[in-house]
Amino acid sequence: MVDNKLKNIELGYNFGLSSFRATMSAMSDKQASAPSSSFKNLGLSNNIIKVLDEIGYETPSAIQEQCITHLLDGQDIIGQAQTGTGKTAAFALPLLDKIDLDNNQVQLLILAPTRELAIQVAEAIQTYSRHLKGFHVLPIYGGQSYDVQLRPLKRGVHAVVGTPGRVMDHIKRGTLKLDNLKALVLDEADEMLRMGFIDDVKWVMEKLPEQRQIALFSATMPNIIKRVAETFLNNPKIVQIKTKTATAPTITQRYWLGSGGQKLDALTRILEVETFDAMIIFVRTKTATTDLAEKLSARGFSADAINGDIAQNQRERIINQYKQGKIDILIATDVAARGLDVERISHVINYDIPQDPESYVHRIGRTGRAGRTGQAILFVAPRERRMLKTIERITRQPIEPMQLPTAKIINEQRVNNFKQRITETLSNQNLAVFEELLLEFQKEHEVDTFKVAAALALMAQGSEPLLLDEKAFKQAEFGASSGKKITVDIEASPLKDNPQVPMKRYRIALGNRDRIKPGNILGAIANEAEISSQFIGSIQIFQDFTTVDLPDEMPKETLEVLRNVRVFDKKLNIEELTKKNNTATAKEQSDNFRGGFSDRKDRGKPRRNRDRDRDRKFTKRKPKR
Repeated sequence: MVDNKLKNIELGYNFGLSSFRATMSAMSDKQASAPSSSFKNLGLSNNIIKVLDEIGYETPSAIQEQCITHLLDGQDIIGQAQTGTGKTAAFALPLLDKIDLDNNQVQLLILAPTRELAIQVAEAIQTYSRHLKGFHVLPIYGGQSYDVQLRPLKRGVHAVVGTPGRVMDHIKRGTLKLDNLKALVLDEADEMLRMGFIDDVKWVMEKLPEQRQIALFSATMPNIIKRVAETFLNNPKIVQIKTKTATAPTITQRYWLGSGGQKLDALTRILEVETFDAMIIFVRTKTATTDLAEKLSARGFSADAINGDIAQNQRERIINQYKQGKIDILIATDVAARGLDVERISHVINYDIPQDPESYVHRIGRTGRAGRTGQAILFVAPRERRMLKTIERITRQPIEPMQLPTAKIINEQRVNNFKQRITETLSNQNLAVFEELLLEFQKEHEVDTFKVAAALALMAQGSEPLLLDEKAFKQAEFGASSGKKITVDIEASPLKDNPQVPMKRYRIALGNRDRIKPGNILGAIANEAEISSQFIGSIQIFQDFTTVDLPDEMPKETLEVLRNVRVFDKKLNIEELTKKNNTATAKEQSDNFRGGFSDRKDRGKPRRNRDRDRDRKFTKRKPKR
């Protein structure tokens, strides 16, 4: 089939290799020109527009504007753009608009190189389809039980996001049918090539119906990706995004890693100790600007918000106050901050991570101008570390991690600020009236002057304590929990598909605090101890430790190997869970994983091991010295 298509190309198919190269080289900067003012201008349905309004998307990025238009027109596209440029919305929004909700068959297939990306894309599609009644999307990937995937496939789903190997497995089994497929998306095609999936990708593409639409995205265009495009795509439109990636050397860049519920407290602590003139804080949505401004104002900071809903005269008033120093902190969206050039901006904080590296460059470029130094701080959630790496790679600039200030540092700063306020008041204010009142009060009540001054200071401070309680502060440290203590059951759960195998519950000395996930545990055990994934049972992650169920007959040699296995450069230190070490905190439990796979036993193993005896539970190995 592929050979025939290649012959067609040679006989006059309108997209040969030379044409491809000519088209790519002819791309001009106008493709990266300013996007249209609104998603409403692109022809998307009201249901999609409604979702975009709700989540605060104001204007499309360059790649979104071009791809949405071409895909709505029914054209194939090749998008050459870096990871994190807004590609997901670029293909998901228009292709969702083409879904026939009355047809409960797979109409959209998206291939992604990794499980993490597949899940991420599926979650985004779920969000964008919020107002498409009856729409269903399913992520499918290796390492997850087939049963979990078969049930929704049998019921019927409209879109599937999957890794090439697992998609191919389902097609071979007849559980994934492509007869009604309208569109295929290849996301990060060069990454699939690098990971050895390109043959699987071509195999899947050979199974596509004759009439379909294809969107191929790749950061680079090696020859083999070009040949895939030539073979399967029909007169594709080329979308090539050139991004500004240079950051000023005068800007110091740092990031803080933490989850969403911790961000406000983290921001408050940073604001308390950072010395700044003016600051701009970027958030993702219009609602978030006003919400954060109100919360910061309530905490005593001089803050205000600008967004696309604010009238022009009000915007001008806020910016003038900002320039004059009457407002120190401005919370804004990308769109609202366009054209904002204020010399006194010393700090830029990305409270919400930008959707692409170019936006990041634009954001932090508002400080460190004209040779002045500037500070840029990026808030990164654990699931956003991929974008952090992308920003670092594209800007060719490392972003250093930062630690939040301790209670001691904050208290020292508060004391210094208190003393400074006293000094400024003594120097700049007429205190005659208050001196007379204080003298009169002292005579009437015979109270020491210092005690009166202390009482006045307390009155000025209000209900908020001047100093933080270090002990209480440590208990409230991020990642900690004040929930009640619970006892973890020491009895292992039986394997779903092998209930006859006796199991034992083990304790691993890494937990939620170490950012560990079930996949990290599963991979470490399967690869290092060569225990087949179908014999790895329930995994429960708590704040300070993790439990995992493993076969009771596991040799001591294997246990010794696991003890010394490192995840995130920390030893597992695995040991049996007993009544002496099974106490956890109720709110600390995060990720749960029910193990015992019923699918391919070689998932998670190196390729060199896949031809070995697949029925074994584990292999005896000598511990590493």
